[in-house]
Amino acid sequence: MTIDFANQTVIVTGAGRGLGHCYALEFGRLGASVVVNDIGGTLRGQGNDASVADAVVAEIRGAGGKAVASYDSVATLEGGANIVRTATEAFGRLDAVVSNAGILTTDSFDKISHQQWRDMLSVHLDGAFYLSQPAFAVMKAQGYGRFVFTSSSAAMFGAEHHAHYAAAKTGLFGLKNVIAIEGLKYGILANNVLPWALTRMIASEVGQREEILQLPMMRMLEPELVAPLVVYLASRACEATHQDFSAAAGRYARVFTGLGRGWASEGGTKPSANDVAAHFETISATEPFQVPFSTTDETVEICQRRGVEMPFAPPVSPGRSGGPRVKS
Repeated sequence: MTIDFANQTVIVTGAGRGLGHCYALEFGRLGASVVVNDIGGTLRGQGNDASVADAVVAEIRGAGGKAVASYDSVATLEGGANIVRTATEAFGRLDAVVSNAGILTTDSFDKISHQQWRDMLSVHLDGAFYLSQPAFAVMKAQGYGRFVFTSSSAAMFGAEHHAHYAAAKTGLFGLKNVIAIEGLKYGILANNVLPWALTRMIASEVGQREEILQLPMMRMLEPELVAPLVVYLASRACEATHQDFSAAAGRYARVFTGLGRGWASEGGTKPSANDVAAHFETISATEPFQVPFSTTDETVEICQRRGVEMPFAPPVSPGRSGGPRVKS
């Protein structure tokens, strides 16, 4: 299948700079009508500058594409609704949402202020909810939609001085999972990208240490190399849902949370902490494992292990996600 976005509308938040800019240009090149959302603020989320979004719109239009600007903040309920309204009023439908808007501050865990904590959650997690809920309603009515959320390896794996950022980004895994489950019957798919690219976020962390920016690895982290994965996940060609993917330096890979087989105490007994200690190596083993599609898959595994019937009929895991994957 040749991927194109003719007669489709895509919202990209944080589209004025960095990764979002790359995404918006590529969607425009492939025929999408693009809503370029960006408040034009600083990396800390301060200030507004409409020219940032306007410049990207001009770039897309200059190349023969269609685009409109949106200056609303994702961090408010009204802002999320307005961004979706901009799409439907300008282009009549909404096919994909790329939640990319973000801010960054870094500090050691014991020094993060309450305001830093709230600001990070407000933009990354609240903002994703405020935008995706009205977008979901539009997609549900038309029977089709794609969500691509932007999380981070700092959330999945951890990164020093990023506790507030990691916590906010981790929330997107849960949000994405539930949207994927509830949206499946309406043709709505949801996936997550963990990008690593040399943007102003990375540059701000490095600061004035120019020698780090010149390292071969850093020079490979071109933002344009993340765009192909994001564009694919937002397209009609994509049939995956409920999944997470890393993208860096032209390497794309699935990231997943697996459930180990673990240890099951003998039926009818009440295991003690000493029993757990005695079997902790088995409990901690990562193989064999399964990748559940929902909490129901875990319930099925427990019932099968105990030889009891499910208390309810489990839904069929979708073939497009592969259902719960098992590695022995």
